[in-house]
Order: sequence, then C-alpha cells, then structure tokens
Amino acid sequence: MEMLVTGGAGFIGSSLAIELEKKGNQVTIIDNLSSGNRENLKEFQGKLIEGDVSKTLEFGRDFDVIFHLASITDTTFKSNTEMYRQNIAGFLQMLNLAIENNSKFIYASSAGVYGNGPVPMKENQKLKPLNAYAHSKKIMDDIAERFFNNLHIVGLRYFNVFGPNELHKGKSASMIYQLGKKMQQGIKPRIFADGEQKRDHIYVKDVVKATILAMTAKKSGIYNVGTGIATTFNELVSILNEVLNTSLETEYFENTIEKVYQYNTQADTKNAGKYLGFEAEYKLKDAVKEYMEEIT
Repeated sequence: MEMLVTGGAGFIGSSLAIELEKKGNQVTIIDNLSSGNRENLKEFQGKLIEGDVSKTLEFGRDFDVIFHLASITDTTFKSNTEMYRQNIAGFLQMLNLAIENNSKFIYASSAGVYGNGPVPMKENQKLKPLNAYAHSKKIMDDIAERFFNNLHIVGLRYFNVFGPNELHKGKSASMIYQLGKKMQQGIKPRIFADGEQKRDHIYVKDVVKATILAMTAKKSGIYNVGTGIATTFNELVSILNEVLNTSLETEYFENTIEKVYQYNTQADTKNAGKYLGFEAEYKLKDAVKEYMEEIT
C-alpha cells in the first residue's frame, strides 16, 4: 500500500516508517527536519520530502493511509501562537488530504490532554490540558470527532514514550533517556521532590505496534496508547540502578513549574484492547535494559 508518514524523521515517526517499509509498503516521509533527524532514517529506503505540512503541498500521488505525526512537541517552545498555528494547520492539511483521497487517517494525539485529571485516564473524561502543546492536541481531537462517521480516522493518545531514535530531542527526550544517560556516566539522578510522581512509560516499539493496528481499528475513535501501569520516578531510578549495575543516590530539587506540571499519568487501556486489539508487550525493566544497552 501507499503510505505517508508526516514527521517521519522524528522519534516515533522514523520507527513507524521503517517498520511499515519492512512490511512491504511503499512509504513516503515528509518532515521539515526542524526537530527530526536524518540519522534516524539509516534503514529507510523510501522517499523523504523535506517540507512543512502546515503549508500547501502537492504530492503527485494518492495514499491509502496517512499517518500524521508531525507537530511541534517541545512544551517550552518560544511561541505558543506559532505552536498552535503549525500544529493545527498541519493537522487540517493532512485531514483534508485524507478526505480528498479517501485515505485512512491515523494521527498522534497525547496523554497531555488529560492534564491532572483522575487516573487511570479514560478517553471520555473531562480534558484539562496544561500547556499549548496539549491544548493543540485537544483541538485536533475535537475536530477529528466530527468526521468519525465519514472517514476511517483514529487518534492515538500516546503516553510517556521512550526508546531508540529520541536522542536528537535533547531536553524533550524521555526521562528514561535523560536519567539513564547521566547515570551511565556516574552522575546522580536529579528529580523533582519527592519523586512520587508517576508516569505510564511505554516503549516505542509497542507504540509503533499500536499505530499500525490503528489501520484496522474496529471503528473510528480516539484511543489511549499506554501500558496501564504507572511507575513513580523513585521506582524508575531503582530500575535504572539495577539495569546499569549502579547504586547512585537520588538528588531531589524543587518543582518550579507546578502549575503546568502533569503529576501522574496512567492509561485506561480497555478501549485500545477492544477496538485496536492492542496490549503493550514490553515490561518496563525489560524495555529499559534493551534501551540502555543501545545508548551505552
């Protein structure tokens, strides 16, 4: 099948594009490379278009499936106005392309839309985004719902994704990468006090699996992509110490961004199981061990 992956040089997008290609599909990537990285595409054999999905584009071909993962994901991006413009305009451009071509449309939403709502987080609970990035994703979800009856459209609320191909993300990379890399160098892990904040960490390989399953979803909708298991940062540090064979003590520091900080994330995974047939395979410690061996 002919497939388009926007943001295909990025963290999740590159892993997705490579996996789709391995399955025999013809894959085209579009990425403006503002946060993506060509190094992520060493195994990719398809076409890479360097372009901005928030602007009018001509592809010269139709696509059976459009995976829209392109967006500004840095929650500290300097301009909220520009984040809204790019993220929402890009979404609308790709949605319109899907409508014109009758393509299946799979897009990346975010667990950030839940803010500090109750856990486990259910798709139908009240959304309380804490920053412009999360709010832009909520707007996408609101728009998508209008087309559920007319198009195969699936929004995926990714939880806390980690794994290969995120190294270029810098300060936006996962806490697992940031803590693990420093601990490999003998540097004590530093986390917000008191370390009891929780995250639903999911390995990128499981996220790619869920994203591909979205093509055959039983019905259009918005679904959580997480493990359903929440792990405290203190527990995460213990796992990293075990995996890395270290015994580094944790240094705690004050949280100065409390108003926009998401304290706990945990996915309710019932709908993903029911409508996507998805269940995360990787246990956290196993995934962390595999990942740390790669970034050593």
